[in-house]
Amino acid sequence: MTSAPEPPTPGSALELRPTLRHLVDSAVTLTGAAHGVLTVVDPVDGRLVEAVGTGDARPVLPPEEPPDAIVHTPDTLAVPLHVQQTVSGRLRLTGRSPGAPPGGFTGEDLALARILATQAGIAISNARLYETARQRERWIEGAAAVTTALLTGRAGDALTTVAERARLLAGAVAGVVLQPTEAGGMEIVAAATTDDDPEALLGATILPGSAVLEQLFTGEPVFIDDSATDPRMTTEVRSRFGPSMMLPLKAEGKLIGTLALPRSPGDRPYTSVDHLLATQFATQAALALVLAEAQEGRERLAVYEDRDRIARDLHDLVVQRLFATGMMLESTRRRTEAEDVRATLAHAMDELESTIQEVRTTIFALQQPPADAPTTFRGKVLRETAGAAAILGFTPSVHFTGPVEAALAAPVQARLLSRLRRALATASRRPGVSRVDVTIDTRTPLPDGRAAVRLAVTDDGAREGTEPAALVWHAPR
Repeated sequence: MTSAPEPPTPGSALELRPTLRHLVDSAVTLTGAAHGVLTVVDPVDGRLVEAVGTGDARPVLPPEEPPDAIVHTPDTLAVPLHVQQTVSGRLRLTGRSPGAPPGGFTGEDLALARILATQAGIAISNARLYETARQRERWIEGAAAVTTALLTGRAGDALTTVAERARLLAGAVAGVVLQPTEAGGMEIVAAATTDDDPEALLGATILPGSAVLEQLFTGEPVFIDDSATDPRMTTEVRSRFGPSMMLPLKAEGKLIGTLALPRSPGDRPYTSVDHLLATQFATQAALALVLAEAQEGRERLAVYEDRDRIARDLHDLVVQRLFATGMMLESTRRRTEAEDVRATLAHAMDELESTIQEVRTTIFALQQPPADAPTTFRGKVLRETAGAAAILGFTPSVHFTGPVEAALAAPVQARLLSRLRRALATASRRPGVSRVDVTIDTRTPLPDGRAAVRLAVTDDGAREGTEPAALVWHAPR
C-alpha cells in the first residue's frame, strides 16, 4: 500500500467541510479505494447536513442503509460515524484504485476505516462545537444590535430591520415578517432580500385554514425542508424558496407577527442548532419590538404633554395679558378727545385683536394630536371644535345639514374652516360662555336662488352693545 498523508488529528481542523475533505482523501489513499464519500447527518432528526466526496464532482450519495450498519464486501466498505455515542454520519468507500493490491477490501482496510471514522467523529464533534459557538455568538450579537437599533430610534422601519438582520444571520435568501389579517390569514408586511426587489414579496398571504397558520397561532415555530413542495405552504411565492423557518414573534403572551427565513431551492437545510438560535432571536426581537413601541408611545405622550403645556402657557399668560392691554387701550380711547389719538388707539386695538385670534388659533392647533389630518370635511370640522374644547372647557355641539362632503369644493371648505376657527376663537374669549353651537347648512340657498353654504356659530356668552348673537357666514358654493 502506498504511503498516505497523516490522518487529521482530532480538533486540528475546526472548519467542518475542509475536515471532511481531508478525512475522505486519507481514507481513499490508505485503503486503496477508487471513490469515497463521507456524509454527516443532523443528530436530532437524521437529515443530511453535509456530503463530501473524492474528486471535483458532486459526491454520489450512497444507498440508504441502517445508520449504524457496517458493510464489508470486496468492493465496498461502509462504517458509521459516532459523535458522543450518536450516529452522525457514514464513511463509505467503493471500488479499487489501479495501484491497489488485488483481492478487494481486507479486514485491515475495515479496521483502518473504523479508526478514521472514530477520528472523523471526534473532528466533527470539535468542528460542530466550534461552529455552534460561532453561530451562537453571531445570533446573540445580532439580537443585541436589533434591540439597540430599535430602542435608540436608529432602526427606520422596525419590522424591516428585524427581517434584514435575521436574513443575514441565517444565511437566507430572504427575511420577511408576516402579520395576521382580518380574514384570519397572514400577510407579508416587511421584507429584506438578496436582490433589489424586496417589495415584490409584500402583500403575499398565507390563506386562512393553512396547517402552517394553525401551528404558528399556537406560538410554535414551523420548520420546512422545501417550501415549493411542502403541502402546508399556500403562498403564491413559495415556488421561489427551499428550506425555511417560520418563527412566531411573540411577546407578553401576544402574537405580533411571524418571522420567515427561506433559503434558495436546493440550498442546505437548517439544522437543529439553526432552529434553536433563530427561535431565541425571534423571541428577543419580539420583545424589542414591544419595548420600542412602548418607548415610542412614551415619547409621543411627552410631546402631547409639552404641547399641552405650551398651549396652557399661551392661554394663561399671553392671551390674558394681550386682552388686558386691549381693555386698557379701549378705556383710554373712550376718555380721549383727540381724533388722531382715538384713531391710533383703535388701530392698536385692531392689531391686538388680530394677534389674540392668531394666538388662539395656535393654541387650538397645539391641542391637536400630531397625527395625520382628517381627510373628510366633517372630520376637519370636528377636529376644530375638539381643539376649541380645550380652551372652552366643553365641546361645542355640531350640526350638519345637507350633503356637506359632496356639495363643497375644496376652496369653499378652506374658507369655511378659516371662518369657523376665528368664530370659535372669538367665542372662547367672551365672559360667561357655557354653550357653543356650530351649524353648517348646504340646503338653504341664497336670496337669488343660488346654491350656498351657511355657517352659524352661536354662543351664550355676554355681549356688549350691538354685538350679534351669532356669527353667520353665507356664501355661494
